[in-house]
Amino acid sequence: MKIGKDNAVALSCVAAVVFMTGAAFAAVPLYKLYCQVTGYGGTTQKAIEPSHVMLDRKITVRFDANVTPGMKWKFEPMQRTMDVKLGENALAFYKATNISDHAITGTAAFNVAPDVGGIHFSKVQCFCFEEQTLAPGESVEMPVSFFVSPALASDPDAAHLSSLTLSYTFYPVDKPKDAVAAKQSGEPGKGS
Repeated sequence: MKIGKDNAVALSCVAAVVFMTGAAFAAVPLYKLYCQVTGYGGTTQKAIEPSHVMLDRKITVRFDANVTPGMKWKFEPMQRTMDVKLGENALAFYKATNISDHAITGTAAFNVAPDVGGIHFSKVQCFCFEEQTLAPGESVEMPVSFFVSPALASDPDAAHLSSLTLSYTFYPVDKPKDAVAAKQSGEPGKGS
């Protein structure tokens, strides 16, 4: 069977559309992966275990907390700054309070400023790895276990840094009403 020029052009166009559609769907996860691997845009790293190397050099870590407009949570760091040695495992806390009259589920977006520090900021455990649901009036202290990599000291782009800012912004996550109600009532097997 011989394919004519018109059919070849049509097949090429269809193949291009399929490829472009696939590329569009893959763009977000690929960009997220790129940011996680490179620290681009201040994206922090996720560490499997705490650091085993510590240098004498200290860096100041500042903590910032925000909520998106309309999210009825009070969210703040429990400490404004912390001086840590490069490679030192540290634990900081944030506090969130639901100031609304209904349960709210939120998730936190995060980054480190300046951007060049993101590749060196590693979180071992963080409340930002999971969605958080707070009942009306409920308050919770949320830990973040982290270290600043000793590699920062030898990075030509970041070695000059004396401070980093870890910033979180909570935004609401729409949940099915029955899942939120089950969490409020403590019913096992549903919610969160």
